[in-house]
Amino acid sequence: MSADVEMEMLVRLCTGFGAGADQARAMAAQLMKRADQLAAERDIPREDAMRYLLEVVTKGRAGGVAAVYDAVKPPLNS
Repeated sequence: MSADVEMEMLVRLCTGFGAGADQARAMAAQLMKRADQLAAERDIPREDAMRYLLEVVTKGRAGGVAAVYDAVKPPLNS
């Protein structure tokens, strides 16, 4: 997939979440940049890095927590 196509898809996703046009472009650019960073840091395919980020974003938007964070629970009040 070309970077332009990916950008447009991410912009549509972010717009669907309620972001304005400029904000959606900024968010899409940050997702693309972070996917590149994660792929390099973790030596994983970029697609896996983007999949992870999109899971975090979509679950967070829905008020949930991505599965990767399920094991991290806040301490109970004593």
